[in-house]
Amino acid sequence: MIKLTFLGTGTSQGVPMIGCDCPVCHSKDTRDRRLRSSAMVESETTRIVIDAGPDFRYQMLREGVKDIDAILLTHQHTDHIMGLDDVRAFNYFCQKSIKVWATEGVQQVVRKNFDYAFTEHPYPGAPRITLHTIGNHSFRVGDMEIMPIFGKHFTLPVTGFRIGPIAYLTDFNHIEEGELAKLSGIELLVINALRHKRHLSHFSLPEAIEVARKVGATRTLFTHISHQLGFHAEEEPRLPEGMALAYDTLTIEIP
Repeated sequence: MIKLTFLGTGTSQGVPMIGCDCPVCHSKDTRDRRLRSSAMVESETTRIVIDAGPDFRYQMLREGVKDIDAILLTHQHTDHIMGLDDVRAFNYFCQKSIKVWATEGVQQVVRKNFDYAFTEHPYPGAPRITLHTIGNHSFRVGDMEIMPIFGKHFTLPVTGFRIGPIAYLTDFNHIEEGELAKLSGIELLVINALRHKRHLSHFSLPEAIEVARKVGATRTLFTHISHQLGFHAEEEPRLPEGMALAYDTLTIEIP
């Protein structure tokens, strides 16, 4: 059995902001209250988190997570990495460094932003992070085999992941056919769909639907949703069969 939990399904525009009058942000439907996009994948013996943005600490507390085996980073933008400082709680209680998998380009930004964690003599209490490099081949974390899926976020390289029957792609706006072929036979596709209108660096909902149809997964869930997409209750019934909007705390189990 493999379990996917959506820790966050939104963007920096997915939660109420100071002075924001957007009706979606202030919706009483909890499915419209979206933290920064992140997910947790669990097997019988292994737990990994995909991306650790500014909401990472709250997401871990909300889910009652007491240990993780690794964090996978999709890219280096602030809303996907700036919660890494909070791994220090896992360092303390689990008495271990946290493994973080990322491409070399992402690692450079992590080392720069969290330089105090990578000095020769780190300050006591600084987060302990062990970086592992994502290359052009699959890798293992515990009992999970993880295949990287590469694409573009405008001109920035971005990495998605296939983990068994599940694929998770966020912040994509382009993916080559050869990378799509890696998704053959998956049961669940998670893919970003920012809004209806075309965007410079993210798939729009129509574009994400087109990619999903090419992949042909049994089920597709859309994530990294901005308030510009609209209300969950209004948008979901309009989607093609087998496709739906994800929401924070949604959990999917696949035998």
